[in-house]
Amino acid sequence: MSILNPAVAANPGIPGSPQLRIWLARLGFPVAGLALLLAIWWYGGWLVGRNPDTFAFAGFGPQYALPAAWQLVTGGQLSAIVVPSLSRIGQGLLWAVVAGVPIGILLGSLTWARQLANFPFQLLRMVSPLAWMPVAVLAFATWEGAIVFLIFMAAVWPILFSTAFGVQRIDPMYYKVARNFGASHLAMLRRLVLPAVAPDMLAGFRLALGVAWVVLVPAEYLGVTSGLGYAINDARDILAYDLLAALVLIIGVIGFLLDSIVVMLTRYFGWQGS
Repeated sequence: MSILNPAVAANPGIPGSPQLRIWLARLGFPVAGLALLLAIWWYGGWLVGRNPDTFAFAGFGPQYALPAAWQLVTGGQLSAIVVPSLSRIGQGLLWAVVAGVPIGILLGSLTWARQLANFPFQLLRMVSPLAWMPVAVLAFATWEGAIVFLIFMAAVWPILFSTAFGVQRIDPMYYKVARNFGASHLAMLRRLVLPAVAPDMLAGFRLALGVAWVVLVPAEYLGVTSGLGYAINDARDILAYDLLAALVLIIGVIGFLLDSIVVMLTRYFGWQGS
């Protein structure tokens, strides 16, 4: 049995042996894509640097941003910047899971509840999370609470709707079999519903993480004095464009790593459920 991805093996556009195609798919193409991105970034920085009108922004180029990023990593400043942001993201996502999963299970299980909540939830879902900023400032005594609330509002809807969709996909015959074996509602929830919807919940969590990570930076423009958003705002104020670009790069790398972790968990639970 071949271990080659069928999509890669069947692609006539990838030349060479199966082993070469595997290598290209797993490593060669990602590295080439990263090199292309760096080349475009460098060329853009070069164009900005050679233009007298935009020369002051030359720090955005990789030849300045990469050393600044390395200095943040090796100088010990990065953890002080990143940890508060990760803490806020973690709190917001935790509350989104606590609220979104039970409500999603309820909506997926009860038709009348789904019909009742569909319109107001869809209406709230379409409101930009940042539009809740004035409400968050008034409702919470601290800036930390307001930021966590904004992240929660960004993350709860993908988790809720993905969970509800997963519950709706469960074959009703499974419930009948579980009841015939005398399973209680709690046992069905633990042994049937949660394992069955785990891949859907993680898919929703992945979407929620992406949206929350995007919302984090502008949310941290509020009155806090720590985090990635604050650091970017501070770098802009002091015209440290090399530091600003380095922080943007770090945000992208951390977001990619977090997304990769969720993808691995989704694959693992998808395999467990198969």
